[in-house]
Amino acid sequence: MSDTGEEWQVARRRKGAARKSNLLQVSVASTCCQEQLDIGKTVKRIRDTVSELRCEDFWQEWKEQLLVAGPASLSKHPENEDPADQLEKGREGRLCPHLECVCYGLGSFSSCTSARYQLAMLLLLLDAGQIPLKDCSVYDPAFSTGERDALRELGLTVLTENEEGKRLATKPTLFYMMHCGKALYNNLLWKNWSTRCLPLMIIVGNSFNGMRDRTIEREFKRDYSYISQAVDVCAERQLPCPSRVIDVFSDTAVITFPTSDLNRLPQSTWAEPPEPQYQHCPDLEIIQRKTQS
Repeated sequence: MSDTGEEWQVARRRKGAARKSNLLQVSVASTCCQEQLDIGKTVKRIRDTVSELRCEDFWQEWKEQLLVAGPASLSKHPENEDPADQLEKGREGRLCPHLECVCYGLGSFSSCTSARYQLAMLLLLLDAGQIPLKDCSVYDPAFSTGERDALRELGLTVLTENEEGKRLATKPTLFYMMHCGKALYNNLLWKNWSTRCLPLMIIVGNSFNGMRDRTIEREFKRDYSYISQAVDVCAERQLPCPSRVIDVFSDTAVITFPTSDLNRLPQSTWAEPPEPQYQHCPDLEIIQRKTQS
């Protein structure tokens, strides 16, 4: 509970329904923290949230889906390997050696309950995949100075430059992008638009199929051409989301890019991909870099 005494629950209970777990029945500060952030208290709240999530049934399903996605997309295994063997590898926790992580768009976790739970889930995924905290780079222009300090206290690496999602994957990388704007995903795909780089990526974020379903087809192909092309050749594993956390983890999937599927696209697909410009997107869902005048 916070000092404000205000409480909220992500999804309302039906009248007369049994009381759910107290997950997310927590307080949220209604205003941005203008005063100096208590780093110790903030870190403790995050770790307490990690402990809550760890006890949830849906976390175990998330963990299994991630660990299965790792060997399926990144490991050097025979084409005809039994899916049961892949599942067993995942259960044993062998995600991928030397996997890195990049987290974009987390939001202000000191004042937003959803962002805090998304951060807690990130920490659980890092632990499950045996990814060192220092190998996870985090960025959001919304972070306050105190929040950046709290992230460093947790052991994470805080990026100082707005990459706009344009990060090249040179080694196996988990991208954690909860509820980010389509342009951020599109930029990431553009930067890695090759049969060499895309298979190195695992994305935990919004379903590409869901983006397509919610966007006018003509605009989707025009403004987000890389998502539009990737949606038919990526592999999506939808992650479970209980109704009580619908605002936090809805429409989330593990997305990978199997080489065999990418090779179905014509070779011309990969030739000199143009950088996205978004001239027709007045309400772009990302904060862009400030250009030097």
